[in-house]
Amino acid sequence: MDLQQSELLPTGTGLITEPLVKSECLAHHNDVIVEGLVQQGWVAIPNYLDPELCDELRMEMLRYHEQNRFQKAGIGRIDERHRNEKIRRDKIYWLEGSTSAQRTYLDLMADLRQHINRELFLGLFDLEAHYAVYEPGDFYRKHLDAFRGRSSRVVTVVSYFNPQWLEEDGGLLNIYDSDDRALVSQIMPLAGTLVCFLSEKILHEVTPTAQLRCSIAGWFRHNGSTGELVDPPA
Repeated sequence: MDLQQSELLPTGTGLITEPLVKSECLAHHNDVIVEGLVQQGWVAIPNYLDPELCDELRMEMLRYHEQNRFQKAGIGRIDERHRNEKIRRDKIYWLEGSTSAQRTYLDLMADLRQHINRELFLGLFDLEAHYAVYEPGDFYRKHLDAFRGRSSRVVTVVSYFNPQWLEEDGGLLNIYDSDDRALVSQIMPLAGTLVCFLSEKILHEVTPTAQLRCSIAGWFRHNGSTGELVDPPA
């Protein structure tokens, strides 16, 4: 892959960043994602998702939110999960591919997973993903998505569905350096943007939001099934 470093690293005023990726070609985007994971452990791609698909998924999220179908998110392992509103306050709805928009999104992610496997031989088995809605005042404190040797989550993928967003709206995704934990980027949750990073290495947080913030959070996983345990549990 003949990629320019400028396509991977953030640019912009202050810490609000917009990586320079202009091509609408998904194959090129996926190459950039692989290169970003290798070089710095994370990458952000604006306009990865089709605007029409973004609109469909956002409308579905808003409808489910109005119908009170979201649940307060927890922290920790599935069998030990608990709620701590000092750490996170978002609400979630797990995706099952029950609508056309969900299936289209999951197919795109399956293509990305296969591309990462071909290039990096990570043995990614499947994707678990959920809608996430942050209401005004909600946040998610600094954390890792997986702890080494204790989770099947390998690569995190986050997509955004907010058509208009300003810096003062908050809800930024803060990315921290995997070595010295210094803040290296703040990413606005603009519709169509996809962020991908190594689940065990990249410390991140969501700053308090002033507007309703819609996203999908997902994880490409190893198969953690054994003869006695199905992963994830039913």
